[in-house]
Amino acid sequence: MVRHSKQRDAIFDNLCSRYDHPTAEDIYFSLKPTMPALSLATVYRNLSQLEGDGKIIRIESAGTARYDGNINLHYHLSCINCGGVFDIFMDNDCGLCKKASEIFDGKITGHSVLFTGYCSACNKQVG
Repeated sequence: MVRHSKQRDAIFDNLCSRYDHPTAEDIYFSLKPTMPALSLATVYRNLSQLEGDGKIIRIESAGTARYDGNINLHYHLSCINCGGVFDIFMDNDCGLCKKASEIFDGKITGHSVLFTGYCSACNKQVG
C-alpha cells in the first residue's frame, strides 16, 4: 500500500488544474515557492506513482515526458515546432478501437494516439 502524501496530493492537484501538459520540471517550479522542501526527484517519483496508479497520463513529445491529469479518452497533438502538447477531443474513439479489434487477433483494452503537426500559433508562423 502506498502512503498518503501531501506532496503527491499537491503534485496531482497542480497537474489536474493545468491544460498545458507540463513537464516534471514545470510542476516542480510551480510548486517550489509554496513547498520549499520539495525536490525534483520527489516530483518525478510521485508522477511515476500516479501514472502507475492510472491517475495521470504520460506523453512523450519531442524527447520530453509531459503529463496530463485528464485520463478521459482524448487525443493529443505534439507540435513539431514549439514542442507543445495540445488536447484533441473527438466523439467516442472515432471507431479506432473497433477497427483495430477487427484486424488484430487479440484483445485491445485501450489506446492512446499522438498526432504530430503544428499547433495553431506555430501554423500561423510557418504559413
